[in-house]
Amino acid sequence: MKKIFLITVVFLNLLSLSSCDNELELNNPNTLTTGQYWATESDAQAGINSAYAMFYKDGMWARWIYFRLDLTSDEGFSQSPWIELADWTRFNYINYNFWEGNSVTWRDTYKAIFRCNQVLANVPKIEFKNEVDKKNILAEAKFLRALNYYYAAILWENIPIVLEPSTPNDRPEQKNITEVWKQIESDLNDAYADLPTEWSSSQTGRPDKGAAKAMLAKVYMQQHKWPEAKTALEYLITGSGAKYSLVANYRDNFTDVNENNNESVFEIQFGDQRKGGTGEDPSAAVSSNRAQFFAPRSIGWSDGQARYWLVDAFKKEKNKDGGLDIRLRYTLFYPDLLADFGDKTYNKTWQWGTEAWFRKGSRDYYRDNEDYYSQVNYRLIRYADILLRYAEVLNETGNTAGAYQYVDRVRARVNIGTLAAAHPEIGNDKTKFLEQLKMERVLELAGESVRWEDLKRWGDLDSQAAVDKIADRDPDFKNFVVGKHKRLPIPQEEVNNNPNLIQNPEY
Repeated sequence: MKKIFLITVVFLNLLSLSSCDNELELNNPNTLTTGQYWATESDAQAGINSAYAMFYKDGMWARWIYFRLDLTSDEGFSQSPWIELADWTRFNYINYNFWEGNSVTWRDTYKAIFRCNQVLANVPKIEFKNEVDKKNILAEAKFLRALNYYYAAILWENIPIVLEPSTPNDRPEQKNITEVWKQIESDLNDAYADLPTEWSSSQTGRPDKGAAKAMLAKVYMQQHKWPEAKTALEYLITGSGAKYSLVANYRDNFTDVNENNNESVFEIQFGDQRKGGTGEDPSAAVSSNRAQFFAPRSIGWSDGQARYWLVDAFKKEKNKDGGLDIRLRYTLFYPDLLADFGDKTYNKTWQWGTEAWFRKGSRDYYRDNEDYYSQVNYRLIRYADILLRYAEVLNETGNTAGAYQYVDRVRARVNIGTLAAAHPEIGNDKTKFLEQLKMERVLELAGESVRWEDLKRWGDLDSQAAVDKIADRDPDFKNFVVGKHKRLPIPQEEVNNNPNLIQNPEY
């Protein structure tokens, strides 16, 4: 069952971190003050639901964050006629305040954090009939705050840490990314302690202990804290949280069929029952715009597409029956999709030259075009990712031999032979294993918003030689400046208005 959080926000709007000093203060008699509002359990529940509502905003998982995580990586790019938009996927950052490329995601990130902070500041004083319900709400707020800080750290790195409800005159201090990771770890450990092991079906979409451990593993891995990451992942694989499995049908991870299945560790709930915008009005949409912006030309806006090297990568290794890797069929639209698998592209014969487009999350199986209101849930963390991460951690902690079985579980689901049989040259060589694992993650997870953090974790953005290799398959990386472009510029208006912010290095 899909649970959509239908939110009516009473007053939970972000108080800007960079407002004018001479702001006129007016009281609206038709709204409640914070002192009047935070009084009941229903107030607390509405408060935490408002934090989930941020998933549906433009700067976040409804639209623009995919341009940063998917198209800036070597898996995707943009040929949009909107030149400034396309430039922000090829490291041509001129206007640091460019709304769609930078500022809106910064704004919505801190707006989400603000809503979490309101819950954490006000819910403790509310009396609950059942204290477990209060603990759950506070743990959800910790999880969501950590999740938003995680992606802010991936994108900008050195950012303010705000842990109390913001006021217009606040000028939060910038923290080094090491301190940001530490805060995220703290929030996730707190969340894990009080989140349930599972929710009832009426509460589907809320994080459980497994989601907290999965996020902890991601945070530890980005810092190369391999033993800590290993412990976090073991909870989901061999520990008391080992309730996950790979679904038989790979495609079930990317349509609105079989959502919230056994492979889902945490997914964002989308729906098409409301056709509004992304504001705070009661009719605001709870949909994803990703398919609209990533669909082929004449079908959607076509502002983002896949690099063709992905097609070639899928075709390098046949399955055990001598056929193509079925993941190619459900990951990409490409010229030979009809010849290879018998599939048209949105019921059309191919007309897009030698191009490739992302298929995951599309609605081509029952539509001829796309729109702003996709109901397909976004699987932010799936168990296949967890298994491949565990293999990476085992390899990094000196157990390369033990890592093979977890890669093989992912390969077996799509009828691909064992890694040792296909690549005997790897043996117990840690470096060779990691290089192949990089490809295994592409084949399983392409277009799922993990590639940018992967490239950063592997150090592939830290040397000119490594970046040059990426540029061979993605020419946009010829613009990449080592030491600069691994992080976004902070929106300049934030730097100008906050004396405690320093623009990121080399910008």
